[in-house]
Amino acid sequence: MSDRMIKQFMEMVQIDSESSHEANFINYLEKEFQKLGAVTLQDSYGNLIAKLPAKGCDGKEPVLLSCHADTVKPGVGIKPKLENGVIRSAGDTILGADDKAGIAEMLEALRIAEVRPPVEIAISREEEIGLFGVKNLDYTKLTAKRGFLLDNDTLDTIIIGGPSYFTFDVTVKGKAAHAGMEPEKGINAIFAASKAITALKLGRIDHETTANVGIIEGGIVRNGVPDKVIFKAECRSLTHSKAENLANEMKAIIIHEVEAAGAKVDIVMNNLCKAVDIPESSFTVDLSKKALKTVGIDAKATFMTGFTDASIYNNMGIEMAVVGIGARNEHSLDEHIYVEDMEKALKMIVELLRLSAL
Repeated sequence: MSDRMIKQFMEMVQIDSESSHEANFINYLEKEFQKLGAVTLQDSYGNLIAKLPAKGCDGKEPVLLSCHADTVKPGVGIKPKLENGVIRSAGDTILGADDKAGIAEMLEALRIAEVRPPVEIAISREEEIGLFGVKNLDYTKLTAKRGFLLDNDTLDTIIIGGPSYFTFDVTVKGKAAHAGMEPEKGINAIFAASKAITALKLGRIDHETTANVGIIEGGIVRNGVPDKVIFKAECRSLTHSKAENLANEMKAIIIHEVEAAGAKVDIVMNNLCKAVDIPESSFTVDLSKKALKTVGIDAKATFMTGFTDASIYNNMGIEMAVVGIGARNEHSLDEHIYVEDMEKALKMIVELLRLSAL
């Protein structure tokens, strides 16, 4: 067992880094990569970029390794514990294995790999809240055209495609009034928003398309007709045209239902990433399969309707497969990781580096 990797992982999860609050953790990581001999920089958005020279080979193209520094909430005050080969939090926070297990495995692989091509490392901010870090990454500082994102949960799958993703920030404006004395003078923004939400198609639309409303806020007092409600919605699909058509349909429905209830509406709709896929026969997927076979895993290439930084890298012309780090039940208080799986991921990354140098 790599005690050093496990010790560092448990140390890293105790450094708070919820989305938008990653600076201290980024600074910690910069020092760790510098200890490995890397040349480092933080770009204008606060992403970390590091570069290491080749080892044991010459004349090979650089490979990019990437993870994200942020965690979801609740991720402050994490207290990891190792029992019976499994690392968990104390139960009142997430663990942060997503994606700090990937970072710990990457760091250890770079320490022990005897052969590697030139390696470029990108650690992004704000992945969990919309891929904002990788979208604002300074790509002029990277030369690698292919690489591996260490951010998939299971080790037996390799993610080769992600969805188009649309978000909606909706503000419904009604008219305030006293709910008991003169309700007829008001326009209930909660009612208008509810009409819109119930008219939407939500959940799984088809095998590759989903839609959801995840946040709604409004009202001040029980006996007041509320004049403002906000809600946040999304849709996504592995086929861009489906996502785009669904997004436009959702926007039209919201406008129609809110206005029919006598209220006004403002919608900010954004396309945060576009559906992308790489061939199963591509360099990064082929190497990922070969590397995983060395730890006894026959991995399958697959698509996901969740999204990762790889969507943006691939949109930017950098071929990125997403490989597993071993985390389980991410984004929950039961998030945990088996030490055995971290060891397998470590060996996989070392082999990926060796194969990339051939």
